[in-house]
Amino acid sequence: MSNVSKEHREPLIRMVKRDSISQQKQWMIRAIGLLGALLTGALVILALGQNPIAVYKDMVVGALGTPTVRRETIKIAVPLLITSIGISFAFKMQFWNIGAEGQILMGAIFAGYFAFFHSDWPKVLLVIVMLAAGMIGGGIYGLIPALFKAKWGTNETLFTLMLNYIALAFVKYLQNGPWKDPRTQFPKMSMLDDNARLTKVLGVHWGWILALVLVVLSYIYFTKTKQGYEIAVVGESNNTARYAGINVSKVFIRTMLLSGAMAGIAGMLQVAGSDFTITENTAGGVGFTAITVAWLAKMNSFGMLIVAVFIAVLERGSNKIQTTFKIPASAAEVLTGIILFFMLGCEFFINYKLIVRRRKEAEHESAN
Repeated sequence: MSNVSKEHREPLIRMVKRDSISQQKQWMIRAIGLLGALLTGALVILALGQNPIAVYKDMVVGALGTPTVRRETIKIAVPLLITSIGISFAFKMQFWNIGAEGQILMGAIFAGYFAFFHSDWPKVLLVIVMLAAGMIGGGIYGLIPALFKAKWGTNETLFTLMLNYIALAFVKYLQNGPWKDPRTQFPKMSMLDDNARLTKVLGVHWGWILALVLVVLSYIYFTKTKQGYEIAVVGESNNTARYAGINVSKVFIRTMLLSGAMAGIAGMLQVAGSDFTITENTAGGVGFTAITVAWLAKMNSFGMLIVAVFIAVLERGSNKIQTTFKIPASAAEVLTGIILFFMLGCEFFINYKLIVRRRKEAEHESAN
């Protein structure tokens, strides 16, 4: 008769959450992950018949090599950073906001209304109103799932995800209907007048300054204010928050309003600072990529600044190698995806460790 039942045998490999890990070991894991990503990416590049060293060098030069490309890289990083900050507001309270794409589009639409139909206003007034409208549009779109969650306990992941498609469908409607450019047969909106376009500071629209300000403000909000404390408590446990006298529904509503407003700002900046029109690609996957940024940075706003720039470098660099080495867009995206996959994998091994049974223990259980 076996002394140890099969059901209670310890698995050969098991995953255990770490109690703590030193900063030195965290960075060592990240360094190993980056090295693994580069080596794996090199295999992909070799399979495409290219020199990995030359390709990686061209990626860096294509993203940071000249003032012109650096400005383009910053333009990619700005909406990504602002959106990731907005997402972190929701994620810190365990509210899974997957709807930043839709919130960006709604911010763009609300701001676009004034850009298209009130472009004769004084420039400063017009831009201020556009910024406020973008925040309101994104904020309302973030508020809707929060109200349903607070009132009926709906699943916010599915709710916010479905709202993305509604926002996208609304953009298509505007392109084909009331906002269609009358000068063309194609379903598209007209370009913004110069009066509605953002002024450049050091070669990039001033949205990069706003992004840096939001990094600091969000850090202060989470660490120095009562509202930030309430978000943290709600994120730990709704029941604990209620026991402490916190109105959980109110926190959901207030925080998602802020989260959506941040994404709405990103939408306004895309329209008035980069694209100068509204299309189906105005959000451009920023809302989903921002989730990766927030997770890699562990919801730290200063960490998000670093990660957002890093991803912007990857994106800009992958565009460059498509031209230089004639690498297909899909292959360049795979290369970027590999690097991000390894980076996310690093965070797993920082938080968890794998324990393998010793050989003698395994042989003893087999004998029993």
